[in-house]
Amino acid sequence: MVEDMLKQLNDLLSKTEKFIGKERESGISSVEAGILANRLEASVTRLSMNRSVYREQLKRGSGLSSERRLIHNLEVTLTLRDDIQAGWTETVVELVHADTYSDYLEMADALLGKGYKDPAAVITGTSLEVHVRALCVKNGVTTAVAGRPKKATTMNADLKKADVYDGLQEKEVTAWMGLRNSAAHGDYGAYDHAQVRRFLDGVQAFMKKYPA
Repeated sequence: MVEDMLKQLNDLLSKTEKFIGKERESGISSVEAGILANRLEASVTRLSMNRSVYREQLKRGSGLSSERRLIHNLEVTLTLRDDIQAGWTETVVELVHADTYSDYLEMADALLGKGYKDPAAVITGTSLEVHVRALCVKNGVTTAVAGRPKKATTMNADLKKADVYDGLQEKEVTAWMGLRNSAAHGDYGAYDHAQVRRFLDGVQAFMKKYPA
């Protein structure tokens, strides 16, 4: 994922720098400058978390002309790219993941608060499975066998074998996945509202303890 992030940023930075170089003699086209400024802003927004310094820096340039905003956003993008290369890689990836998971778990929490335990369980379970897969990638644990994705339970066991977490945590994750499967297959009587509440709270704590 880090390589993809850097490639995306470097490709866009290269296009922007070429554009600025070509337009120095004849003047920068405000329309094209605006388009590139928007693309830089979108890229930084995708690859940084909400309320990060990068997004705050983008806001400071929102009222500038297209040409000046392009230069401003270029500087912000260069900063993000350089921070990743300088050793922020793991932190940035984890923050992006955390921000994404937080959005889904907040949705699950809102649904549960309104009495919709079943969709809340499905959303929480899906977030858990995605997080377990991300933990595998982070820790060098394979996520596929013979070209086919591993089951979440298998990845959970593999993470325990890799000493990412202990046996007690593995058993807890297994129990959570059982609840998620019941919800996904329509076995809504197999669990109640209180169990989904504990499930959601547990997954939130798990993701904070083992960031991916």
